[in-house]
Amino acid sequence: MDHHPSLAVASPPIYLVAAECDTLAELALSAERRHPHSAAMLLAELDRAEVCEAADLPDQTVVMNSRIEFVDERSGETRMVELVYPGDADIAQGRVSILTPIGAGLIGMRAGHSISWPDRDGRERLLRIVSVTPISGT
Repeated sequence: MDHHPSLAVASPPIYLVAAECDTLAELALSAERRHPHSAAMLLAELDRAEVCEAADLPDQTVVMNSRIEFVDERSGETRMVELVYPGDADIAQGRVSILTPIGAGLIGMRAGHSISWPDRDGRERLLRIVSVTPISGT
């Protein structure tokens, strides 16, 4: 089997807490009609995730309601977003829905890892996670 570095970047390991994985799967399935592309992307990520208990989640892993700093390696732009459920999304406030291409790409990622992921226009972007901070209490 040939080794392709780009494939390694495209699908880094991701980690999810079991309860959150179940909630996100239900959300994706319920959104298939309204957001078929994003729902399919999210379901594919959930399917390949390593599911664990909260205590076993690696440090600096993106979970729901995290603040994520990442760099778009192509443009050099750094962004800070919060990953939220659709009802809490507000792009002006930097709150990105899990049911967007970027949201589906970030879930389960860890600081220091990169992923090649399509943006809303279908262009591949190489995103590197710089830091992940849980957002306490809502």
